[in-house]
Amino acid sequence: MNTPATPPASNGVLHTRFSQRFGLPLPVALAPMALASGGALSAACAQAGALGLVGGGYGDLSWTQREYTLAQSLTAASPAGARIGCGFITWKLDEDASALDWLLDQAEEALPRALMLSFGDPRPYAARLQARRIPLICQVQRLEQVPQALEAGAEVIVAQGAEAGGHGMNSLNGRATFTLVPELADWLAAHSPDTLLLAAGGVADGRGLAAALALGADGALVGSRLWASAESLAPAGAKAQAQASTGDGTARSEVFDILRRKNWPAPYDFRALRNPLHREWESRIEALRATPEAARAAYDQGVAAGDFNAAHATVGEAVGLIHDCPPAAELLQRMAEQALRLHKI
Repeated sequence: MNTPATPPASNGVLHTRFSQRFGLPLPVALAPMALASGGALSAACAQAGALGLVGGGYGDLSWTQREYTLAQSLTAASPAGARIGCGFITWKLDEDASALDWLLDQAEEALPRALMLSFGDPRPYAARLQARRIPLICQVQRLEQVPQALEAGAEVIVAQGAEAGGHGMNSLNGRATFTLVPELADWLAAHSPDTLLLAAGGVADGRGLAAALALGADGALVGSRLWASAESLAPAGAKAQAQASTGDGTARSEVFDILRRKNWPAPYDFRALRNPLHREWESRIEALRATPEAARAAYDQGVAAGDFNAAHATVGEAVGLIHDCPPAAELLQRMAEQALRLHKI
């Protein structure tokens, strides 16, 4: 059985192997959410003591350049500058790696503190990351994916449960955070004890962080809760819809990927808030795939108008714990304080 993460120090700081290895006051990383985890949010998380991962997402070069540069400029000449990283969707890098190429061509002082790869085979990129001495974080959804990540040289494994917002494994293949994390913790303890583990999916407050540590993780990757922060690039209307919802209000399906013209490979699909357009098509996926034109037009109109009865709000089951949209620093402070209180019980 894996030993739980190191208990918090008496000075009120949560110390774990993850926080110690990456020089973080908090054992938390910002999920690199495409089009939401921009430079301002990544910098705010880094300044608050977390690892701020810019959401390189689909590998758009100009977006990555702008947001990564912004994160660096906002943290220049401060300790937070050493807490900025980036994350990409691996199968999209296989099609176009120009954003990664640009990132790896940076001067030594501008390189990312870590790089996270999700949804695909990370091994083709391992040698280049190792050459620049950039720690690799690999996100997995099943135990069977871990050996491939370790072969790629992953220093950190993210165990993503199906509760997570955005992309993850579909209902036939996905696992729950509460069971996936301790199983991976035990497996890593036996097979790769120096590899760190982060929990992802449903971690939205100090209770979730404390639970992740108790389950054997070294920290947590936080998405939905920071998606609903002041610095997040998520649309204001989407954040408002999330605050009015409960955890019952999300669904995992291919609907929004089809509407957005995103050709995701199996077995991945997308969790977001269910809205009228989603409900219209969620039980008719093949019909939507065959004739998507009218539904796509409705979706596009919703996006243009900021109408989230048609446009999507990318959030996970933790949406039921989202009741406000404060600065990221306030959210992370709340999370840390609550987790510390629970550790002392």
